[in-house]
Amino acid sequence: MTLLDISIVNVAIPSLEHALRAGPSDLQWVLSGYALAFGLVLVPAGRFGDVRGRRNTFVFGVGLFTLTSALAGLAQSPGWLIAARLLQGAAAGLVNPQVTGLIQQLFQGAERARPFGLLGATIGISTAVGPLLGGLLIAAGGPDHGWRWVFFVNVPVGVVAVLLGLRLLPGRPPGRAAPARRDPVGVTLLAVGVTLVLLPLMQREQWHGPVKWLLLPAGLIALAGFGLWERRYARQGAPLFDVRLFGRKSYTLGSVIALIYFGGFSAIFFIFTLYLQSGRGYSALVAGLAITPFALGSAVASAVGGRIVNRFGRPLVAVGLLTVVVGLGLVALAIELAPHAPVPWVTAAPLLLAGIGSGLVIAPNQTLTLSQVPVPQAGSGAGMLQTGQRIGSAVGIAVVGAVFFSAVTAGNDAWSRAFERSLLVSAGIIALALLVALADLTHREKRKEGPPINASRRGGAPS
Repeated sequence: MTLLDISIVNVAIPSLEHALRAGPSDLQWVLSGYALAFGLVLVPAGRFGDVRGRRNTFVFGVGLFTLTSALAGLAQSPGWLIAARLLQGAAAGLVNPQVTGLIQQLFQGAERARPFGLLGATIGISTAVGPLLGGLLIAAGGPDHGWRWVFFVNVPVGVVAVLLGLRLLPGRPPGRAAPARRDPVGVTLLAVGVTLVLLPLMQREQWHGPVKWLLLPAGLIALAGFGLWERRYARQGAPLFDVRLFGRKSYTLGSVIALIYFGGFSAIFFIFTLYLQSGRGYSALVAGLAITPFALGSAVASAVGGRIVNRFGRPLVAVGLLTVVVGLGLVALAIELAPHAPVPWVTAAPLLLAGIGSGLVIAPNQTLTLSQVPVPQAGSGAGMLQTGQRIGSAVGIAVVGAVFFSAVTAGNDAWSRAFERSLLVSAGIIALALLVALADLTHREKRKEGPPINASRRGGAPS
């Protein structure tokens, strides 16, 4: 639900705009406000779950997400909907780190590969199938009220998830005491840094002029200050995030791969949906169906990748990245060679190939990245990893979107040209992630990593 709501709302924008008389700025905040709040909460929520218990944090987050989904569906004005989306994004940020944290807590070593594979399948499906589900719900609910069902669909799922979470998930392991000290400075620096980095990227179309880009270096400075503060704070208390995790090459390079990959990966669906609906005149439902081959390939390959990652390690991620690049190149080639053919048909096979590659990237990379993270830091470590993914998505959509919109205004057959060029930019971004994966492979050949940072196999706090 939490990842689905990043993409599912895109296809509901025309219906929502008409029903609520929302302006361009309102619509942008409906989309970007969710992602911003999501990214802000991830690391603090992960740390909170590490300390206070992941089950209760998960259940509370799902309950809040369910409530705010209902509030969004009942919205009577743009301001109401924006406020609900901000709260919904914060709730999503509470939930996600607990999932990876629980996997780290409940499974050890090679056992983690299978649940991470299932999680990767969930990520791939939810990201890719959003437009399809949104199109189905809007078609069923009609142009005036279909957008409400995009939010209401979360309510029954959320209620069931809360009940199953209380019944099936384990409580906080015994013997873990909450730290005596808090880290408000760390929370503030991270929040300011993430906000300053994400805000100009998410408001690039509505906030005109070059002044907004001054926020990016200010945000990077704040994030650097966060890292320095956390290193210092670790000497006297429990930090929000232990920066010593970045001393592990598996965690650092895996996080970089995730950040870059999501920059290219997330932009694919953004430009493909625009091209199909605005450029070729397909309905929201058909646009969603066109992306389905990617979702299917990703789901199957994620489950398989989770099972075999312990056998093949980082080379599996590199193969997946290469497969995605080839698949996206074939999509662009298909549009070039058959510009007037039905797009869903000519792109189905290459999108399936790209989806298979994606499934071999997300879950295996996550498994390898978190393999050296101690269990007491599993939530905050996963939260930082996912924060990087959200930043990568925002940067990628901004860069690829700029290429797309600049090409749309240039000459005949502009939509197809814009899609081809921007898709190749996405493939280029993913190729950068491939280079990082190859660098990680080279490092692993030269140096074997030691045990997790100063922690026992199942618990213990870092010194």
